[in-house]
Amino acid sequence: MIPKIHKKNLMKTKMIQYMDHQWKMIPDKPKAIMLAKRELSSFVCDAVNLEGIHFTLPEIQTLLDGITVGGHKLKDQQIALNQANAWRLLFDWLENDQFEISITKACLLHAIAAKEDALTWGEFRSGNVTIAGTDYFPPGANDLNNLFISMTHRLFDYNDIYDQAIHLFLTMARYQFFYDVNKRMGRFMMNGYLLNKGFPAINLPAKRQLEFNQLMLDFYKSGVQKPMNEFMRSCMDERLVQIMSG
Repeated sequence: MIPKIHKKNLMKTKMIQYMDHQWKMIPDKPKAIMLAKRELSSFVCDAVNLEGIHFTLPEIQTLLDGITVGGHKLKDQQIALNQANAWRLLFDWLENDQFEISITKACLLHAIAAKEDALTWGEFRSGNVTIAGTDYFPPGANDLNNLFISMTHRLFDYNDIYDQAIHLFLTMARYQFFYDVNKRMGRFMMNGYLLNKGFPAINLPAKRQLEFNQLMLDFYKSGVQKPMNEFMRSCMDERLVQIMSG
């Protein structure tokens, strides 16, 4: 039996784990998922443009409706569809209470998001990698499983839901668990975590790519999350905040 003092501590921890201290939004999982579904084409459009694949929003909307778009490489179209399909899998998990921050879920999501776009997909990398533009060297492949578990344990070093979620994104990007599609995977897990707790997802606008890239290079080198945390929070759509605060 858990001593009473421990029960109180557990209750207190449970209460503070999923609080939004900045905007003070009211968690509502069905509403948060509904809002994210409405923004699916924007999520996909910004994600692929951040990777240097230039689609307009109407083109992405057309592609997601099942109609090919002229003037684009088939590979680029497939990458866009991969992002949409990964989101759809994420929505399915969320609606069936099957989402979790785990190696298994991350690899299943990567198998869709990175299909034909990475050296391997659906599994952690088996060799070393570098990150262009920085001297920072990601951890070795043999350490990745333990680092993922450590990442999940460190979630509760933070008492704000957005600090926790952004921690997931940044850690996954910095450790490079996969050969490629790491930043996208980090954002999938970040947003899956937020939506699962009833808070709106953060979309990273492609128009802020230069600012994002510079801050990420600084973060890779230092490991200090605060500047990137502030940047990611600044990407939150204020309209969503108003809807979730009502």
